[in-house]
Amino acid sequence: MDYPKLRPVEVFPVGVENDTRLYMRDPLQYATQPLVFPQITSFVLSHFDGQHSLVDIQEAFARKFSQVLPGEQLRQLIEQLDTHYYLDNARFARLQQDTLRAFRQAPVRDMAHADTCYSSQADEFSRQLSGFFSGDEGPGLPNAAAQPQPPLRGLIAPHIDLRVGGPTYAWAYKELAERCAADLFVVLGTSHHGSDSLFVSTRKDYDTPLGPVKTDQDFLHALQANYDQDLFADELLHRTEHSLEFQMLFLQYVLADRRDFTVVPILVSSFHHMTLTRTPPTETPRVADFLTALHETIADSRRSVCVVAGVDFAHVGHKFGDPGELTQDFLDWVEAEDRRLIQALENVDPGDFFDQIAKDADKRRVCGFAPMYTMLHLLDAERGTLLKYDRSIDSQTQSSVSFASLAFY
Repeated sequence: MDYPKLRPVEVFPVGVENDTRLYMRDPLQYATQPLVFPQITSFVLSHFDGQHSLVDIQEAFARKFSQVLPGEQLRQLIEQLDTHYYLDNARFARLQQDTLRAFRQAPVRDMAHADTCYSSQADEFSRQLSGFFSGDEGPGLPNAAAQPQPPLRGLIAPHIDLRVGGPTYAWAYKELAERCAADLFVVLGTSHHGSDSLFVSTRKDYDTPLGPVKTDQDFLHALQANYDQDLFADELLHRTEHSLEFQMLFLQYVLADRRDFTVVPILVSSFHHMTLTRTPPTETPRVADFLTALHETIADSRRSVCVVAGVDFAHVGHKFGDPGELTQDFLDWVEAEDRRLIQALENVDPGDFFDQIAKDADKRRVCGFAPMYTMLHLLDAERGTLLKYDRSIDSQTQSSVSFASLAFY
């Protein structure tokens, strides 16, 4: 506690009654209580790196602001962060071990975002999703009599909050319901949290309000045998990650009454460092080896397989580190760049897709970059089609996230 260290958590500015505050939350949900601080606290928190003592922090504060940071005030801040598990220390380590033990013992991967982004009650959940399809922005309910020609080989859907992007999900999953006969879905999702593993799976079934989505144990066993890295080393990342959870909800909603199916859930970690050196990920052995292993496992399974990617596109604005306001010119530029990326997806061209990301070192922070690139190398498809493009704008944080749905045939 004499050298406080802040865990990797989300901290971003928000406007509160014409005053900018810092909003802190833990995406891994060890800390369940978000915290709000005055803007000036950002300077203090920037020194919570485990290398600065309390005296060091006070001296740095005095040099910066020409005023004293009282020791009692600093200790109160540390105590508040420690109480809510925002500090990287022995107390948090015990919580982390207890959480890992409980996760491994659980028979299924529980719904992490139920009763926030969607209802945990089956009837209400079904009404909510039905509204995404039948609402003004939706594509209409799936047609059970539709002819699946040409058959759907792959799908891109959002992973943004369902309350924001629900209709865009519906455009994707209507296409899947009507034009996909697969009984095995390789579901790739963005891993929003750091990991030494580029690809992380879990053997757990994914629970939903309509019952659990079954994970294909035999396929995962074969995939692990074909891949020389441990696919389950960071399995705990699945506990709270929404990028896969939201896909399981829609798969269960559109398919549960139609046929039996299983899934292979895989979180894909960041490829960002590869954009800095302009090195295509397939030239990285860990990526190339995984793609080879997954190709071999799919071929050996002789199953009808569809690849689904739960991804979003650009993340821009104050919340993500961009200065300045969200002007219309800036938003127009973001959309134009997104559409260049979408064109590469429609052409099923992983080289052009990577070039579009790497040309400015992923300036727009496309958080679906890694799973989409992986998907392009797995697809047995000739073309893709954009179904819907949209974006959300948060005026409070002057930030925007874009997202889309695409189908591949």
